[in-house]
Amino acid sequence: MISCADNPVALLEDKIAERVGPQRFNVWFRNATRFAFTEDFLRVSAPNHFVSEWIERHFADDIGAAARDITGKDFRLSFAIEPSLAEKLGKKQPDRQVDYVAKNPARVARQKRRNGAPPPSPTLRGRLENFVVGPSNELAYAAAKGIIESPGTNYRSLFVHGGCGLGKTHLIQAICNGLKSRHPDLHWRYVTGEEFTNDFVYSVKAREQDAFRDRYRRLDVLVIDDVHFFANKRATQEEFLHTFQAIDASGKQIILASDAHPKMIGHFSEQLLSRFVAGMVVRIDSPHLDVRREVLRQRADMLKVTIDDAVIEYLAEHFRANIRELEGALLKVVAQAQVMGQPITMSLAARAIRDLIRQTAPVVMLSDIESVVAIYFGLTPADLHTSRKTRTIALSRGIAMYLARKHTDMSFPEIGRFMGRKNHSTVILARRRISNMLQANETVRWMTPIGEKEQDLGVLIGELEAQFSARSGTR
Repeated sequence: MISCADNPVALLEDKIAERVGPQRFNVWFRNATRFAFTEDFLRVSAPNHFVSEWIERHFADDIGAAARDITGKDFRLSFAIEPSLAEKLGKKQPDRQVDYVAKNPARVARQKRRNGAPPPSPTLRGRLENFVVGPSNELAYAAAKGIIESPGTNYRSLFVHGGCGLGKTHLIQAICNGLKSRHPDLHWRYVTGEEFTNDFVYSVKAREQDAFRDRYRRLDVLVIDDVHFFANKRATQEEFLHTFQAIDASGKQIILASDAHPKMIGHFSEQLLSRFVAGMVVRIDSPHLDVRREVLRQRADMLKVTIDDAVIEYLAEHFRANIRELEGALLKVVAQAQVMGQPITMSLAARAIRDLIRQTAPVVMLSDIESVVAIYFGLTPADLHTSRKTRTIALSRGIAMYLARKHTDMSFPEIGRFMGRKNHSTVILARRRISNMLQANETVRWMTPIGEKEQDLGVLIGELEAQFSARSGTR
């Protein structure tokens, strides 16, 4: 364990606030995170997948540097979901998070003008040799391996989709690292959808579009994670379509990843959608039992701890949704054993993860529902948690509440609490309204950047159910 006379977590929070600034700390960390140190790992817990992924994507380096400042050593970061944190979020905090995300491209553009250089790309940690293969991901793995061996040969477009924490980012980063070692002269670039958007916004403002196009269209391989970030961004989509066509026409490779199938991403242009589905589209599903066991064994080796097969089996049986959830449970067990100075036994493991078993499973399912619904309507999950009541947000929030009540065992108050601390009566009314509309075979309408869109509600619900049910096929 780390040795520090003062409370290391309090010192860590102070250091993070110092590094990221008070505004960003209040929006993303205050009341929204919980930190726990083990000998080699720092566990970063957040109330939902949206906050967890945003913090990991944007603040991992700051968190690691802050931990190093106060302890004098490097820690591996592990990100986990802790549903109880949802109760501590400020009521307006989701509103501020959505505002921050919406304004982020402009903010980054201003920062780049001041600094004269873009912020560094995220560290590419994924390695193909560390990717555990099973029935839920073997097709995606085979596609990745084929691209590493011969990029742009078999299929010039690969679109990988699946729920949070299933290994999409690991896999496409593994492709980049594989290309780097196998084809050192190849020109490739890895960016997130947000980074591509920020770069495009800056190029327009700085009148440097030609440089931007040279940077992206002359690549041998372009890899974009979280491509659903382009939803609702017409100008970015148009620019990316031209980029896609230029790379494809030159016989080069494009690799994309998203939380949803391209047809389930709201507000994508028909031209862009047709490009996506014309290539190879593969889904990563929830990990099968054998994969979960192997992941736990690998992570235990990384942590340099010995765990009996019975404990491995116990964890693998209880955490089925995704790899991140599984790793978070293991880390909590290891931390408990280190704090108590005891070996990892079945009874210790059961005590350590008792609360996680009770809370995480239904909330993970709710997170899947929120993510699928939000992406379909061109929103973020945080939009559903806000106090805003635009037609699009109100409709998508009502549908998410209806599906949560139908497909989870969560009560009305629990659903309301985890969807932005809404009153339980709000959930009851939303469920009743959507049920009545389904019985009446009504058509729903919502706004998009190109005007109003309408669809039969029953068909819409069916498409959403098929999408999030596919994510959780092992449950």
